[in-house]
Amino acid sequence: MVFSSLLFLFLFLPAVLALYYVSPGRVKNLVLFLSSLVFYAWGEPVYIVLLLLSTLMDYSFGQLLGSPKWNQIQRKWIVVCSVVMNLGVLSYFKYADFLIQNVNQLLGTDIPLTDLPLPIGISFYTFQSISYIIDVYRGTAKAQRNWLDFATYVALFPQLVAGPIVQYNSLAEQLNKRSVNLEMFAEGIRRFIIGLAKKVLLANNIGLLWHTISSTPPDALPMFTAWLGIIAFAFQIYFDFSGYSDMAIGLGLMFGFRFKENFDSPYRAQSITDFWRRWHISLGSWFRTYVYIPLGGNRRGLWIQMRNILIVWLLTGIWHGASWNFMLWGLYFGVILLFEKWWGLQLLKRLPRWVRHVYALLLILVGWVLFAFDQLPIVLHYLQAMIGLNQQPLWENTTLYLTYTNAILLLVLVIASLPHKQPTSNSIRSLLAVPWYGLLLFLSVAYLVDSTFNPFLYFRF
Repeated sequence: MVFSSLLFLFLFLPAVLALYYVSPGRVKNLVLFLSSLVFYAWGEPVYIVLLLLSTLMDYSFGQLLGSPKWNQIQRKWIVVCSVVMNLGVLSYFKYADFLIQNVNQLLGTDIPLTDLPLPIGISFYTFQSISYIIDVYRGTAKAQRNWLDFATYVALFPQLVAGPIVQYNSLAEQLNKRSVNLEMFAEGIRRFIIGLAKKVLLANNIGLLWHTISSTPPDALPMFTAWLGIIAFAFQIYFDFSGYSDMAIGLGLMFGFRFKENFDSPYRAQSITDFWRRWHISLGSWFRTYVYIPLGGNRRGLWIQMRNILIVWLLTGIWHGASWNFMLWGLYFGVILLFEKWWGLQLLKRLPRWVRHVYALLLILVGWVLFAFDQLPIVLHYLQAMIGLNQQPLWENTTLYLTYTNAILLLVLVIASLPHKQPTSNSIRSLLAVPWYGLLLFLSVAYLVDSTFNPFLYFRF
């Protein structure tokens, strides 16, 4: 089940909201937990067992860390055991077949693949569980004594499937005590509608253009068509993922939770450093808090810092998927960030603002080529098409047709990518007085009723 489905909008969400608000205080987490299991089971009922076992395991480790009878060395081993087991489960389901394929190719063996489907959201809830263990170990959060409250944190359906990744210490107090007023609920509805419209009206429609262009062999693409295609993909993945994050934040508000923002107009960035402060903020914050700083950050000299940055970005790439293109994508940005950190940013400061912006966008688009194709030969051929090395013309009639028929949509996407001020007036008044949100909801539902093209890119992560 996904947020952008008629089943979720008109059956699941109204039923859960009704049950939640008629339930007494301490029962609310039970309602959320059971509802989250139903939400998760709708797509993969078998993997509920995995989710519950993972939850029970990390709850137990948290209880061990919360006990005063362990010394510091023993506490470290508890953390190590938890992290190894969490990453072991994640690696088995997400990376086992990738490893087997490469071993078979390298050694000429014929080890059978597991062919296990990837549990939805496993990357997100695994990272959240690890954040809990480390937060308790560091003393930035107390061990959660109530298993139900902890299970609600792990399984919470608004951010279970695609984040944002919620670090435990940012949500601990809200799990035990929270409240919702009418203004907060109305703001949640507003954010959800905006996210739904971004996903359904913008991401899905521009995704059709990307699907059309990416279905053509790169060797046959004119240069301008190749650029049009990767621009379409850049818009699709942004509005797909940021739209889902907006819906998650909106749902959180409806249930009394305040999740941190996950995007901040990333395509207005003037450097790659700036871009990664604006894109998937929760993932960057997680790696900085639980990997980069523990490795030593920038405290142990230049070469150690360079090593740490490259490790973080290699892991960032691997986190997104079991494929060489994701590793290359992560290292690509890692190298650029190293360049900017020691030379590039100083150089960029001397350039006009528009030059910095073009520089960032070009590098981002090249990065999306690495991200979009899981076969490296196709990546290479697509990049060749973008620079005109595939012996095709700059454009052809199809290029002009695709540009013309999508011109208005592209203009809307550019405008929607710009930063927008939050409503300054009361959120309730904004929601009721402005028919804009009602129109967005109506158009989104109409699209879902009429269309069969409703992909969700981050399901595979």
